[in-house]
Amino acid sequence: MPAMVEPNESLEVAPSEAGRRLDVFLAERLRLSRGSARRLLASGAVRIGARTLAEGDKGLALRAGECVLVAAAARVDAERIAAERDVELRVLARGPGWLAVDKPAGVPVHPLAAGERGTLLGAVAARHPEIQGIGEGGLRSGVVHRLDVDTSGAILFATVAAQWQRLRAAFSEHRVDKRYRAIALGTVAADGEIELALAIARHRPAFVRAAQPGDADARRTVTRWRVLERFRDATLLEVRTVTGFLHQVRATLAHLGHPLAGDRRYAPEGDETGAARHMLHAASVAFAEIAAESPDPRDFAEVLAALRGG
Repeated sequence: MPAMVEPNESLEVAPSEAGRRLDVFLAERLRLSRGSARRLLASGAVRIGARTLAEGDKGLALRAGECVLVAAAARVDAERIAAERDVELRVLARGPGWLAVDKPAGVPVHPLAAGERGTLLGAVAARHPEIQGIGEGGLRSGVVHRLDVDTSGAILFATVAAQWQRLRAAFSEHRVDKRYRAIALGTVAADGEIELALAIARHRPAFVRAAQPGDADARRTVTRWRVLERFRDATLLEVRTVTGFLHQVRATLAHLGHPLAGDRRYAPEGDETGAARHMLHAASVAFAEIAAESPDPRDFAEVLAALRGG
């Protein structure tokens, strides 16, 4: 019996695409992320003629008329979420085309590479396989917004395209009410609000700071807070993020001189709370008919109890 030939997807380079980088071409034509396009190359699933390409060829400038062959099965695997039924999933609320779940601290929202396990999205995909391909698709299928790995609490996913578009628009237009509980170091004197331009100073590991003159990627942010309880060396706050930006709460409070308890990145010294991770919990998220609340997780409650006892 002759060997089976793996089916390929043939992509001819149009005259308007001449000179385009290979990874950009693959991402655009296959509707993949750039990272997934590069993983395809690294897996040996892409050829031009008889030559099998590698990740090092990602910057190859293509010529009009060239035919790029992609192994069809590899393309699917590059962007498919590993469904994980063994990962616990606590649903806070659900409705047509959406669900709000409780993210534990230490669990990533979505995978960064094909085959990555232990993510919240993997647990959602195991119960809702229809989420594959929704929204941004691929390894971010159905993800409406994000929380840092060590931030706990309520987070939304969409399982149908129309709901994802609706919720993303609501976030972009600042119509979603997101409230956090935060344990900040020091005594916060009063309730307040700050408009602050933030910029990413470092990507890996991420570090955000108040923008400086000339920062091209500076983003305007608005953060509000309300004092809930004061302790000897810390303050429990309710924080609302009107805008959304990477590390917004963490970087803003650090800028104000009140970094989060347990935040080794923004408060490397002077923290005597014993917190093992930054004390930020997404307590609630609400928009139109959607409402979900997440109770304080055990580690957050234990730090509060220790502060009250002190």
